[in-house]
This record gives sequence, C-alpha cells and structure tokens, in this order.
Amino acid sequence: MWFLALKFPNPPIPIPIPIPIPISSSLGLHFSTPPLISQILSSIQIKNIPMAEGGSMESAAGRYQSTLDALSSLITKKSRADKSNKGDRYDLLFDYLKILELDEAISQLKIIHVAGTKGKGSTCTFAESILRNCGFRTGLFTSPHLIDVRERFRLDGLEISEEKFLEYFWWCYDRLKEKTNDDVPMPTYFRFLALLAFKIFAAEQVDVAILEVGLGGRFDATNVVKKPIVCGISSLGYDHMEILGNTLGEIAGEKAGIFKHEIPAFTVPQPDEAMHVLEEKASKLNINLQVAHPLDANLLNGLKLALEGEHQYLNAGLAIALCSTWLQRTGHPIINFNQTGPLPEPFIKGLTTASLQGRAQIVPDIESPGNLVFYLDGAHSPESMEACARWFSLCTRDDNHLSNLNYQPQQHMDEGSKKDTAQVSASRRLSLCQTYPCITRLDPRLYPQLILKLICHGNLVFKEHGKALCRVIKEWSPVTRTKLVKK
Repeated sequence: MWFLALKFPNPPIPIPIPIPIPISSSLGLHFSTPPLISQILSSIQIKNIPMAEGGSMESAAGRYQSTLDALSSLITKKSRADKSNKGDRYDLLFDYLKILELDEAISQLKIIHVAGTKGKGSTCTFAESILRNCGFRTGLFTSPHLIDVRERFRLDGLEISEEKFLEYFWWCYDRLKEKTNDDVPMPTYFRFLALLAFKIFAAEQVDVAILEVGLGGRFDATNVVKKPIVCGISSLGYDHMEILGNTLGEIAGEKAGIFKHEIPAFTVPQPDEAMHVLEEKASKLNINLQVAHPLDANLLNGLKLALEGEHQYLNAGLAIALCSTWLQRTGHPIINFNQTGPLPEPFIKGLTTASLQGRAQIVPDIESPGNLVFYLDGAHSPESMEACARWFSLCTRDDNHLSNLNYQPQQHMDEGSKKDTAQVSASRRLSLCQTYPCITRLDPRLYPQLILKLICHGNLVFKEHGKALCRVIKEWSPVTRTKLVKK
C-alpha cells in the first residue's frame, strides 16, 4: 500500500474516495509496483551503468538488460500454491548447492536468519547497520526490491555494484545452465537469487551474513543453512495462507522451520496461539526461545530510529537481541546488554542511521510548487496496513507534522540535499492522499477498515499525482535516500 501526501495552498473540502488500481507484475518482482513506477524502471536500472570496455553506454545497458532477461526467464507462471511445478521441489536446492560448490562456503558464513510475517526486513536492516557500525563487513539479503534487483544484495550497507552483480550472476547462471536437465531443472526466480546471495557473501568474505526469509521458513530457499549463529522470528500474522496454513498456529509452525538444534532463537511478543507453537517447536530442538521486547526509546540518547513508525521499536528490540547474541557467540563479547542498561554507541548509531526503501519512508519533493511530500510504505497484510495507517496519520495529523518528522539527512548526503530537505518547512497541510495497492489481486474488503483508520485522524481525499512521484523516485537513489546530483 503506497501513500503519498500532497500539499496545496487552499485545501478543498476533503472527501474520502478510494481509487483501487489493478496492477500487473513486471520484471519478475515478488510484489507488483505501481504502473507509474514501472514506466520508469528501465531508465532507473541503467542510470549508473559504467561504460563497457571499448564500447558504448548502449552496449553496457544491453548487457545489463540481457541479465535481467535471463533472470526473468526463471519466473514460473504457476502460482506458489501449485505443487505440480517440478522446480519447486525443496530437495533440488541441495543439488544446486553441489553444482555451485557452495556447501562448504555456506558452512563458513556466520549467519543471522530471520523469518516472520511483518517486520523481518526492517529487523534485518537494523541488524546489518548495528554490526556494520561495530566494525564488521556485512552482507544483507532482503526481498523484494523496489526498483533494481541489486537492492536485494547489500555489502557494507550499499547495494552490490553492477560490475560485481554481473560477474556473480553469470558465474552462477552459466554453471547451473550447463548442469541442469529435465530431472534437475533450473532454479526458480527467488531460489536463484538466494543461491546468488550465498555466492556473493562467500566470495566477498563478509564477517556476517543477514538473511531475510522470502516466504514461510521451513521450505524457504534461505533455509539450506544448517548452523546459523542465531535465528529470529518477527511479528506473525495472516499472509500467504494458501501455502502456510489458515491458522496462526500453522503459520507459526512454518516460520519455526528455520530453528536449528540448540541454536539460540528469539521472537517478539506474539498472539498466544502462535507463541505456543513457537515454544513447542523450539523445545523439541532443545532451544530456550527468548522473547525480545520493544526497544525503550530512552536508550537512544535523544535520537530517533532511522525507520519510521512505532512498530519499528519492536523490530529494533529483536535486532538488538540478535546482534548481541551474534557478537557473544562469535567471540566478540563487546556488549553485555540488558533491557534497562545503556546501549553501546555502535548500536545507537546503527539504529539511527539504518536505511530501507519503501518502509514508512518520507521523501520530500523540493521541486514541486507546493513542496510535495511523499509518504511511502509497502504494507502487504491487514496488520501491516493498520500500522502504516497509524504511522501516516501520526505524521500528518496537524499543521506542524513536518517539524516532527523522523527524517534525518544521512551523513553521506551532499550539502545541497541537506539544504533542500531543510527547506521543507513545518507549515504544510495535508489535503490529498493516494493509495497504490501493491498486490496482484485486489481485496476490496481491506479498504473500509484502512480508510476509517485514516479518516479518524485527519481529512483525506484520494487522487492521482503521478508525475511528481516518478520524478522523485528517479532522483532519490535506492538505499541511501540521497538525492542524485544533476550534471
């Protein structure tokens, strides 16, 4: 669900009018982007491509596009719930690992593995930022991506370069293409990306690899890891029920599939039904499942979490537990953290500078006449939509909302960008809002509840304002939220 807030000098009388927009998937995204964003994908994907050696920009762009085409060829047309696809057999993953000779390499990685319905991407992002600020070389694998598939692979906090992406992509793709056959077909889209992540992190010799589960846990492609350092389960809810089950207990059982014998595991407070199953699964593996509680905001020394929304304090608490355990188990006991004690400076810096596109993200458009402000979030479940609505309403409920934004220019932003951001004054008034449902099948039953949640906090009208959105997304680079300097 994408929210964008618009300011006009003389706000009209607000009337809530939902405009559902059917969206088709493009370029193999695991969730669909709005058509307006899809229209600019090609220009964004090639904006940083270097000149090909002895060639031209067109040849470099052509090579990158051929890579995307090869990746897209791995998308199956069958639904996830359709078990007839031979390439979906879980045991095939181990065949792929042998072909790529990754078994030993994976066993050497010091992995943090996180599953969950909501918040697992944010938890992984916080964890990566914390450990990077502790001085470790980090690898982060998340999904989905918003603009460019390279967003899924981060090294030391930055998405992998195109040069390295192309190198590792074709290294894996060519070997799999040569060795696969009718009995062992090419891996499907997400499985290939997970294998690619393992190759990248092993080759780049990261100190820690943080893996976000794609779907479920037990049969997820990331679950080939036999001995992670620590596992985490973020908030659970109803999602992908055609695969994971119709009850919270069944869903929790699938998520708990990432638990490994005697490997420490943490979760956040869960509904009783889900918690009972998690504890039962953990007990069978001789795991003392521990509950990580929300981070106390007072521990941040007056700073704010880099990711917006009250729910992020829950994800931050889980990330702290995972990182402190990782440090202790890998022989780096630089922290003896408890829920009431002070946070080490690297933890505070990591939590207050982490960056993740499309999660309760605020992006100002300085170039628009009314200084348009976009509020972006990729909520994909009823619970996530409620959390998103609460965040959005909190940010926009009064005339001074912009002065209270948790939008802090990153250290790596150029001075011009910082100045532009500062020019977004506190005198804005929200008058219009639009939602883009980022789902392949619209469920109109979700709209009334969401709209009522928004209306009770403010006055909204749903209306299209797409050109500015296209421009802002093109000008703000992934991951860093840094405005690109025009040349």
